[in-house]
Amino acid sequence: MSLAERHPRPDGPPRGRPRSEAAEHAIIEGVMKLLEEGVPLAELSIERVARTAGVGKATIYRRWSGKEELFIDVLRAAEPPDPPLPGTSLRDDLVVLLEQVRRRGLASRSSAILHNVHAQMKSSPKIWAAYHNTVIAPRRRRGLEVLRRGQENGELRTDVDIELLNDMFVGPLLVRAVLHPDADLPDDLAEQVVDTLLEGLRPGG
Repeated sequence: MSLAERHPRPDGPPRGRPRSEAAEHAIIEGVMKLLEEGVPLAELSIERVARTAGVGKATIYRRWSGKEELFIDVLRAAEPPDPPLPGTSLRDDLVVLLEQVRRRGLASRSSAILHNVHAQMKSSPKIWAAYHNTVIAPRRRRGLEVLRRGQENGELRTDVDIELLNDMFVGPLLVRAVLHPDADLPDDLAEQVVDTLLEGLRPGG
């Protein structure tokens, strides 16, 4: 299923839907349409997006300061959303966080658009910096908060740096999803990683 099919463009603002929300939806769908047509990032101008979305450039600039910020929102719309944490235990929260990494890896494999865009993004320092600051950094902070709570609750050893712990948990998923795109990403991978690491990281372990 294409991104456009996953986020169908409305024929007009539905009853009760704020016009600004409908406009934002049309703009994001306009970018997705251009990406599906193979337009590279370097040629994805605000003017072209506005023409495709059927809005004026001013409408775009009222919501985004430039194409970098707009593009990050498009990527976030295309990726699986960040799920809420259960908060029942350190293990449960870590499994949810790592499962999300696994799902993003699967999404990038199944979507030629996401795969190509992530590759192109590395060649654009402004877009990569914006993506890191607004998407990657908050996700990392979320993981660190989970590990910090685990230490405070006595579920995790306190003699290990949480920055290192975060990399130890996320690393195996990233290796399989990014460095080895043909590696298996089984349904229980997140649980395997969490349970294996926690075995040696619990107090008294």
